[in-house]
Amino acid sequence: MDEYRESNLDLWNNWAQLHIASDTYHVEAFKAGKNSLTPIELEELGDVAGKTLLHLQCHFGKDTMSWARLGATVTGADFSDKAIDIARQLSAELNIPATFVLSDLYNLPNVLHGEFDIVFTSYGAISWLNDIYEWARIASHYLKPGGTFYMAEFHPFAYVFDNSDDGEGLKLAYPYRSDEPLRFETKGSYAAPDADYTGVEYTWNHSMGDIVTALIQAGLRVEFLHEHFVSVDRMYKAMESVGDGYYQLKNPLERAAIPHMFSIRAIKE
Repeated sequence: MDEYRESNLDLWNNWAQLHIASDTYHVEAFKAGKNSLTPIELEELGDVAGKTLLHLQCHFGKDTMSWARLGATVTGADFSDKAIDIARQLSAELNIPATFVLSDLYNLPNVLHGEFDIVFTSYGAISWLNDIYEWARIASHYLKPGGTFYMAEFHPFAYVFDNSDDGEGLKLAYPYRSDEPLRFETKGSYAAPDADYTGVEYTWNHSMGDIVTALIQAGLRVEFLHEHFVSVDRMYKAMESVGDGYYQLKNPLERAAIPHMFSIRAIKE
């Protein structure tokens, strides 16, 4: 795991510095007061005012601080020291109260203590983790009894496809579930594809069955599992913008056949 973690850490440290300047992250708009959360998260998680919230794998904290702007007392955790440095700088610059903790997710219980009303995680987080059951145990560990776990993520089914360069749409390319890491040589990043950086990423695909079962076994009662046929990211070349920061496939048949995101809310018994 050290090889995979170190490669991914190098990747995310470089990406953090690219992303703060990337148009994709709209940092200047955020500084001007724009909330970075999507309508899905805002509606499904609901009012957070007066509640404590832990954001796992927070990157440089834009979503974390957006919850703070809505009245939550927030803590963000991430393993990238560059991302945490940027998060702390933004918090101070914008006078948004937030605590940011530097830690690998699996080591977080040795670094961060306490319980929270809400544990939150979102898009593109869990594919960087090899053990989804330990992830769920850690999320549950940080919840107060009766607390809320909420996640919005890319759908595991959407990860089995890759873009085709021959103009014939989506093609099966990757396993739905992977115990061994998938290795990719990546130029730039998803938010800065033309950047002069090349890294190696290791990711894992987790099935919907494993994700839900892991949460249940960690003592969480699932209130809902919603599947969404739009994406907050232009995952494929064959997608088009449909407003509110969402994308969908241009082909109506593919659009109706492939969920791109899912969201889960669960309560700690």
